[in-house]
Amino acid sequence: MRTSSCKRILVTGGAGFLGSHLCERLLADGHEVLCVDNFFTGSRSNIAHLLDHRRFELMRHDVTFPLYVEVDEIYNLACPASPIHYQHDPVQTTKTSVHGAINMLGLAKRLRARIMQASTSEVYGDPELHPQPEGYWGHVNPIGIRSCYDEGKRCAETLFFDYHRQHGLDIKVARIFNTYGPRMHPNDGRVVSNFIVQALKGEPITIYGEGRQSRSFCFVEEMIEAFTRLMATPADFTGPVNLGNPVEFTVRQLAEEVIALTHSRSSLVFNPLPSDDPRQRQPDITLARQALGWEPVIPLRAGLLRTIEYFDQLLRQGGGGI
Repeated sequence: MRTSSCKRILVTGGAGFLGSHLCERLLADGHEVLCVDNFFTGSRSNIAHLLDHRRFELMRHDVTFPLYVEVDEIYNLACPASPIHYQHDPVQTTKTSVHGAINMLGLAKRLRARIMQASTSEVYGDPELHPQPEGYWGHVNPIGIRSCYDEGKRCAETLFFDYHRQHGLDIKVARIFNTYGPRMHPNDGRVVSNFIVQALKGEPITIYGEGRQSRSFCFVEEMIEAFTRLMATPADFTGPVNLGNPVEFTVRQLAEEVIALTHSRSSLVFNPLPSDDPRQRQPDITLARQALGWEPVIPLRAGLLRTIEYFDQLLRQGGGGI
């Protein structure tokens, strides 16, 4: 029997990088967790340590199809989030964002459950305003190779706010900026995992363009803390709210830091910049500070050391498809 403080919480994409950390946190907070994943990019190994937990349940399911369960809250994290994965099947990526949102919103409407959408900084596209506040509408190519993700997430936000206005649904929308840490997919094509794996293997580190494009990196534990704080805000606070680390680094600075921390002899190689790759990405987190009392405090160096340790162990085990 659940206590009054214990909720049954659905996490879609729960076997992914962020999802697995969120499941872990919710269990630690005393809740029951229903983890739903179709394992397109999620991994059973991310949640293997949770499978025997008495308050954890795993369901293999694709959110593009309706889901009939009974829960108190929903975190909708289901969607491939790296360019390599979401461009592999762009039509399915858009379906996951749009049909998945419709199905989860329909479930929340039936249950009168609070629901959080894991949106993305990619809704800002290649921004003309820096840093990016929530009121900025973005600069997005609707027909480019990244559009399946960018526009899919933008449409999902539209659906969330229309369900809120039309049906009075209790929604929260988080715009997630670059997040890193243990359990990142080793082959997801993102800079932190790419650079660490290449450095540990002594391979040349691949930089696209001249490495002058900037990114802001938030350690996963702090992102999960932001999720739980957002879900605990009053019903009249919907977001969207930027969640990320406002400290900005160039891609080249990141590569050089990874080489230093891994004591690698890797060299830097420079390839052409991919289409629609954003030049700048830095969140304005004024709203997160005010509404959530939250801001990241873990320095990039400290977070990288913990992430390097994870990938080093993965390499030694010969796992993760590296």
